Amino acid sequence: MGEILILKGDITAVEADAIVNAANNRLWMGGGVAGAIKRAGGEEIEREAISKGPIKVGEAVATGAGRLKARYIIHAAAMGYDDQGRMIPPTRESIRNATLNSLLLAEKLGLKSIAFPALGTGVGGFPVKEAATIMVHATHEHLAKGSNLEKVIFVLFGDEAYQAFEEALKEASGG
Repeated sequence: MGEILILKGDITAVEADAIVNAANNRLWMGGGVAGAIKRAGGEEIEREAISKGPIKVGEAVATGAGRLKARYIIHAAAMGYDDQGRMIPPTRESIRNATLNSLLLAEKLGLKSIAFPALGTGVGGFPVKEAATIMVHATHEHLAKGSNLEKVIFVLFGDEAYQAFEEALKEASGG
């Protein structure tokens, strides 16, 4: 079974075949993780992403990674905006689906490693601890079914998120 790692730091500096962007369904890249990816990787990532959208909340699409070390950016929409521009907040289901669809897309692309941020917890305001549990359990289940992925890395920006994901991993691993 593939390995699940928890790191604290800048997701754009992590070595992985794909970096997951905490996206919205319109695939605009504003602040937070999306803004960091766009600043480090280049505007072309957002242009390509927007050309593939909008997508449904819970879905994921891949683009090139611009100047980043990764081969792909997987844009996982755990939240979004309706036709009137009102926010569609992240839910347990949308975070789970966005995580699983990102993992499935990585498999389809033949990737060996993928790095995730905490989905839905920035602008979306979803509780970090709950997001950690959902994402780690979904990943654990996916890998347990048999996967070509060798490494799934959760890269967290702050101490609270790092600790929440570490606890979720211990729980999912039965430790």
